[in-house]
Amino acid sequence: MQYSENIIYKRLKSHEASLAVIGLGYVGLPVSLAFAEHFNVIGYDIDLHRIEELQKTYGADRKSITFTSSEKDLNKASFFIITIPTPIDSKKNPDLTLLFNATKTIAKYIKPGDYIVYESTVYPGCTENECVPILEKYSNLKLGKDFNVGYSPERINPNDSIHSFSNTTKIVAANNTIAQKNISMVYASAINSNIYEVSSIKVAESSKMLENAQRNVNIALMNEFSILFSHMKIDISEVIEAASTKWNFNQYRPGLVGGHCIPVDPYYMLSQATTLGIDMPVLQSSCFINDGMAEYIVQSLYNILSETDKKANNIRALLMGITYKENIDDIRNSMAVTIYELLKNKSINVDVTDPYANPDKVFDMYGITLSEKPESLYNLIIVTTAHNTYTNLNENYFRSISDDNAVLADLRGLYKGKITTMKYWSL
Repeated sequence: MQYSENIIYKRLKSHEASLAVIGLGYVGLPVSLAFAEHFNVIGYDIDLHRIEELQKTYGADRKSITFTSSEKDLNKASFFIITIPTPIDSKKNPDLTLLFNATKTIAKYIKPGDYIVYESTVYPGCTENECVPILEKYSNLKLGKDFNVGYSPERINPNDSIHSFSNTTKIVAANNTIAQKNISMVYASAINSNIYEVSSIKVAESSKMLENAQRNVNIALMNEFSILFSHMKIDISEVIEAASTKWNFNQYRPGLVGGHCIPVDPYYMLSQATTLGIDMPVLQSSCFINDGMAEYIVQSLYNILSETDKKANNIRALLMGITYKENIDDIRNSMAVTIYELLKNKSINVDVTDPYANPDKVFDMYGITLSEKPESLYNLIIVTTAHNTYTNLNENYFRSISDDNAVLADLRGLYKGKITTMKYWSL
């Protein structure tokens, strides 16, 4: 099979072939919608409820996109983009089960001349060493001869109205130069920013890992200083503002690390480092620090509450926010859940509210029943997330739902300088 530099683009543009996006979560959906402005798109997900939801929301207005949970519809596609989650397991080892299952599925439908591009975050070498053999085995086709593979790391930031799929530089790599040009041309149709081609798929995979590892390390440093400054009775927020007056200071802040990337991806690299016999003490330490922040928070607050001589089983706590980030419904790897569990382990009664989280999903994933609103007077209120609905709350509100000796724990620093009569604690 010979590949010219624009044949797949021409086939997509003329609607002779379709582009399929596998996985319709926070990455796959915007990718699907962006490409549907230019090509016929098949949005595939195994979650039937998700498909029904998307059909209802987008199906009527976009004739160029088909949302489906029937894998047979993938037979119409010639360009596949994989946006499947790549989590870690309970032992913090990479769990690529979903990715491998998706690869097996599309392998049954790829044809000579087709392209497969992975956007899922994986360790360097995974695409070529793990996914390609699966594609070849289940398709009976050969890489380079019959089909081509690319990698383009997703860079979507949920609930970010400024940085989108379309206006963010797209890194592209492929198994050969011509394939890379083809893939770049397809992406360029939906990307208003730069297409940045790198020399190998491993470099592209590594770039995403480094982006998230860097954030993990920097947040860990702020968390470490926050703990130290707390013992020294120093307000880290004021320190950060002062340090920010220098041009080359990056304004990271302490906080909980959650979600699909930052607390997950470093463990992919640590796993590979272990396999290669390489020690990565900085990255390992940052994970240790960030993973331990929930315990530090709970123990600090428990120590404050202990001063009131109130027994744990008589303490009522309100946890405000269970999503990992403000103004979204994503509850994956939420450290707020860890805080909840640690409070319960101390026999503290805990209610949880969150205006953005889906109560059914929270219960299914964590067994936690959300309260529609605060249900009594609380001894401890913990605000974990900077939801818009929380930012305008004032001390009168917190007073109305708490007893006289209550503690307000403001993990995002939303109310610093605004609380004068309540006991106030923040990172």
